[in-house]
Amino acid sequence: MDILKTATDWAKAEVFSTAFFIVFGFAFVLASIGFWQLGKTDMAKAYIIPTLVAGAMLLTIGFGLFFTNISRISSFAADYNTDASAFVEAEIVRVDKAINEYKTIVFKAIPIIIAVCALLIIFMNSPVWRASMITTIAMLVVILLIDGTARDRIEVYKAELISLEMPLNK
Repeated sequence: MDILKTATDWAKAEVFSTAFFIVFGFAFVLASIGFWQLGKTDMAKAYIIPTLVAGAMLLTIGFGLFFTNISRISSFAADYNTDASAFVEAEIVRVDKAINEYKTIVFKAIPIIIAVCALLIIFMNSPVWRASMITTIAMLVVILLIDGTARDRIEVYKAELISLEMPLNK
């Protein structure tokens, strides 16, 4: 039962973490509305669409992960009770896949995209392009912050799964 509790605790922590995607998504949407209502300069008006798009993307990521993890929590007990050993093996495989995705996408691709956007800010003179690059950097930093803690949490979860798997294999 420790494995079930560990898996459930991890998934609940993920649900809490995904709420931050939703919060930041709403913040970007509110910023877009603020630029729309209060923006007087060309640069302020240029932020309307990019912040709205970034907000929509963060909301999509947040709600997608939220509902995925909620459904995962409800299926843990049934999967565990069916075959505890298979449940742990499947979780370890899934966790390994997620860790590899974090390494490639979150901690390699996103920093490269941030660097490219930062360089483009220097060369682009149009307010729309600058606003788009700055908003993209802000959105990617939010993703890095949230996924950085998620990666650490999933690595701890994997270590717990491996330590709890040992008694099942005896």
